Amino acid sequence: MDEVKSDAAVEKKPFDQVITDAFKELKITFVAFFKAPKALWGINVPYIIEGLVYFGILTILGKYCSENVALTDTQAGWVYSFVTGGITFAMLILGGVSDKLGVRVSLIIAFAVMFLGRALVGLSGTIPLGQGLGSPMFFVMFAGLFLMILGYGLYQPASYAGVKRYTTPQTAAMGYAVIYGLMNLGAFFSGFISPLTRHHFKSVFPPNGLSAVFWLYAILTFVSLLITVFILTKKTDQQAVDQLAGELNDSAEKNDENKVKHIISPQKINNVPLIGYSVLTVFFLLLVIGIRTEKINFNLIFAAILLAGSFVLSIWEFLRHRPDHPFRDLRFIFFIFMLIPVQTLFAHNWLTIPYYLDRAFHGTVVSQYFELFSNINPILIFVLAPIVAGLTASANIYKMMIYGTLVMAAPTFLLALGPNVVLFLSYILIMSVGEAMWQPRFLQWIAEIAPEGKTGAYMGIGQLPWFLTKVLTGLYSGYFVGKYIPRPDTGLPVHSEKLWFIYGLIAISTPIILWLAKNWMVKGMRKKA
Repeated sequence: MDEVKSDAAVEKKPFDQVITDAFKELKITFVAFFKAPKALWGINVPYIIEGLVYFGILTILGKYCSENVALTDTQAGWVYSFVTGGITFAMLILGGVSDKLGVRVSLIIAFAVMFLGRALVGLSGTIPLGQGLGSPMFFVMFAGLFLMILGYGLYQPASYAGVKRYTTPQTAAMGYAVIYGLMNLGAFFSGFISPLTRHHFKSVFPPNGLSAVFWLYAILTFVSLLITVFILTKKTDQQAVDQLAGELNDSAEKNDENKVKHIISPQKINNVPLIGYSVLTVFFLLLVIGIRTEKINFNLIFAAILLAGSFVLSIWEFLRHRPDHPFRDLRFIFFIFMLIPVQTLFAHNWLTIPYYLDRAFHGTVVSQYFELFSNINPILIFVLAPIVAGLTASANIYKMMIYGTLVMAAPTFLLALGPNVVLFLSYILIMSVGEAMWQPRFLQWIAEIAPEGKTGAYMGIGQLPWFLTKVLTGLYSGYFVGKYIPRPDTGLPVHSEKLWFIYGLIAISTPIILWLAKNWMVKGMRKKA
């Protein structure tokens, strides 16, 4: 493993060679896209559009909730938690459904459901339905967002399954790199399309033209549906499969068979105690909720202790019969959960930055085109990721995690100096470099620390903190936005520097903790090696 090698033992390329190789990789990415099987175009082209639509919606959703639906900033944060956390949860639930339906059918259903959902969101702001948390407008928007969540939960697993289906083991890495790059490229384009549409239709869709943007995104989703239907046909699907089948060699097939045999080794486990503890946990949770809403008269502290106890027993019962489960690896669990603080900056890209640009820079071009400034990060990642990967290819992975999270978190304190467009652009640039340094290495580190035959399980569990990050960050971000970046029409002063100082302290804790735990973590990795 790279972790147990000294840095001096690794051959380093000259800087000019690294840059040349990085731009060659960008060129290869585009060439691979245009030479891909036709069926893969049915995945990639809609993925550009979906990157534009999805991140475009996240950029304007908070403003829409606050100004159109008349929710408080805190309530708007809850909506964000519901949407982003719900999508991750839906992917966990519906991933298996996409396997049963197949790539083409799953994508068609997903786009149809997302189109209906996004049309409902646009409709909620088009016809007069009242305003506020309990208004028909809110429930129409909520229904649309719920459908969007269901559709996206089916869409994302099906898209990645399509990449796997239409690539060989030799080209799979490039296939995933292309789809990730196209998503970021689409997100960048939303920064141009959204403000142009919003300003043009402001008088048609008062008070701010955002309903027109949602209608445009619904139309683009329908376009993705048509592309999927007419490009990703049964014929092109079969042609791609037949073409790729001829490129696979016998040894690769044998390796795949051996992997399947290794994975399929069922072990009978008595789950009756686990089910019992789980039922108790749900019962005590309902009890706590009933006490909090004053519908049940019972001691809250005692009920909370019972809930915690039953929850711990459920986890213990689950893990004690599964010695190879990732949650039994303390170093792995420590590592992925320690990334939560710095990952909050990802969530703030849509939870806080659009508010910050729209309100703290009110009356300036930054505010007028806040969608564009909010989506600079994706295009930077699209360009920087291969360059940074080339520059750091020989670096120790765990050190790169420390350095990368530090570079990503530290520039947050630039925003604590007050609203300034130069400081903001500097923050985005440095933060993006940090993201490019550690985010790709995160999955590599998980793959290398995972025991033989457990890589998939470790990868899946590795996404749990991201789900928690999106949910938890949305629960408190609205409160901080309302407190430190109030709407201009309230007449309250903006104190955004305090907000970013607090967020900087949260994010910087990740590299500090990773550095303090370095010896313990590296020692465990040496044992695995």
